[in-house]
Amino acid sequence: MSKVSEALTGLATVRARAADAPAFRVLGVRVNAVQIPEVVQQLRHWIESRGSSRYVAVTGMHGVSEAQRDANFRWVLESADLVVPDGMPLVWLGRRHGFPLARRVYGPELFATFMRETGSRYRHFFYGGAPGVADKLADSCQREYGIQVAGTYCPPFRTLSAEEDDAAVRAINQARADVVWVGLSTPKQENWMFAHRDRLNVPVLLGVGAAFDLNAGTLRQAPAWMRENGLEWLFRLLMEPRRLWRRYLLNGSGFVGRVLLEMAGLKTVPPLSAPPPALAVTTEATVADTASANAAD
Repeated sequence: MSKVSEALTGLATVRARAADAPAFRVLGVRVNAVQIPEVVQQLRHWIESRGSSRYVAVTGMHGVSEAQRDANFRWVLESADLVVPDGMPLVWLGRRHGFPLARRVYGPELFATFMRETGSRYRHFFYGGAPGVADKLADSCQREYGIQVAGTYCPPFRTLSAEEDDAAVRAINQARADVVWVGLSTPKQENWMFAHRDRLNVPVLLGVGAAFDLNAGTLRQAPAWMRENGLEWLFRLLMEPRRLWRRYLLNGSGFVGRVLLEMAGLKTVPPLSAPPPALAVTTEATVADTASANAAD
């Protein structure tokens, strides 16, 4: 078995997570009932503790829907140290479970809040995005927040070879980063973090998808009133109909239907307690396949 497969399949149980982070489940997927201030505090604690790599999945309807089709991806989410609700449907469902969630953990806002509150304290590495986006984002954050830029890497639009993947890992480790921001689309970014966490000497990995483009100013952001009322999907669909119509019109309606069945007690998706048997076979390609035609998630 290769070292990549060993890293992916060596888990007998889900790794220890933030012990005090409450959670609820949506279609079998764990979602932590947290808000941005709590997430920022937890990230700072992990960085200061300098323990093994932790990864955070910033997940909405799309991530939960992907987990219904792919048991491997559901295990990737189950293994995450935090799964935060980036999407109003998950916030509404969290409230239904009794958690007083005021707002979503919006990826671009989490990104900007962490940068603003920590300033020059930590070293940041930016992995992903379309050509030039990571560099533009790093430069912008350095000017606005005074951060330390550890490095950037834009993976090519193809599958990385094992040698290229090893070189990317070495570059990140040699950069002595405190946090790696991963700007690939879901499920690529979560799969990448899961596959690489045991190879990286970095306390925190965060998959923030569209935050690369939105915070760099290369993609228009929905108005605040749409973001806060569950209508960002409509704005993004109007902006990128060819790329997103299937996600929002087909997958979105399927998500709503499955959730309604779950709420009515007619459908139950049990949580995974162990990796799917096919994980070792399918994930080696995932490790190398970090190319993203568009960083927006």
